[in-house]
Amino acid sequence: MLKSMTGFGKAVVEANHLTVTAEVKSLNSKFTDIYCRIPKTFSSREIEIRNILTQQLERGKIEFNLQVQYTDTTAGTSVNRVLVQAYVKDLAETAAIFGSIETTELLKIALTMPNAFNTDAVSEEQSEAEWKVIVQAVNKAVEECNKFRLREGAIVQAKFIEYAQSIGSLLTEVEELDKTRIPGVRERLRKSVSDLLQDENFDKNRFEQELVYYVEKYDISEEKVRLRTHLDYFQTIVKEGNGKKLNFLSQEIGREINTIGSKANDVAIQRLVVNMKDELEKIKEQTSNVL
Repeated sequence: MLKSMTGFGKAVVEANHLTVTAEVKSLNSKFTDIYCRIPKTFSSREIEIRNILTQQLERGKIEFNLQVQYTDTTAGTSVNRVLVQAYVKDLAETAAIFGSIETTELLKIALTMPNAFNTDAVSEEQSEAEWKVIVQAVNKAVEECNKFRLREGAIVQAKFIEYAQSIGSLLTEVEELDKTRIPGVRERLRKSVSDLLQDENFDKNRFEQELVYYVEKYDISEEKVRLRTHLDYFQTIVKEGNGKKLNFLSQEIGREINTIGSKANDVAIQRLVVNMKDELEKIKEQTSNVL
């Protein structure tokens, strides 16, 4: 199943006297680029969080936000009242510039600020219990993000098949036009050969070179076969969900389309080639956003 790199997931877990909120947002990127915003208290766990995100989300520009709120002050955790009071005072002065705000709301904001809680006295067992809750929230948020990616991927997959089939239909028109193009090419070739034979300085080697030149220049049989094969394989890869292969294959499709356009030397076929390129550009725009 095709999976998009665009996704969003959010999870809230309440346990062990704390509420953990985890949010994950991902966008397309050639590499894994992770930005984490986590409370200073848990900064030592950032590498572990990054490992979870890397393993489960694979690739993309990933933004992660973690909020931890304590529901009571048991288990050695206490409010840093002096610092929270300073936060509330500063927030009240800032809010006064824009309008009034209730003290309760200011307190809620202050409690989410860095070092709002004293956790020096937390035991190792309590710290591990809190970490398990955080991991649970992170995994749930990532799971929701992956579900979002799959939904987006299903939409992109349908578009890919639509674009590939559209190119295939245009190729069928090219094949039909090519049947009527060949007699015209044959007539031009016959005239060129006739002119050579009437020349007193007729050169057999030149004649053979001219013949090979025209045959290679105007024959698009191989390109048509390869393009049809690429399109069929493309639709197979779409169902497998391999974005890198799709990107590579779209480049191969582009090469065949360009060659057909340059060798056909036919206005009607070249118009169809332009339409093929338009559909291919739609494919290329999407391949950069799938895993």
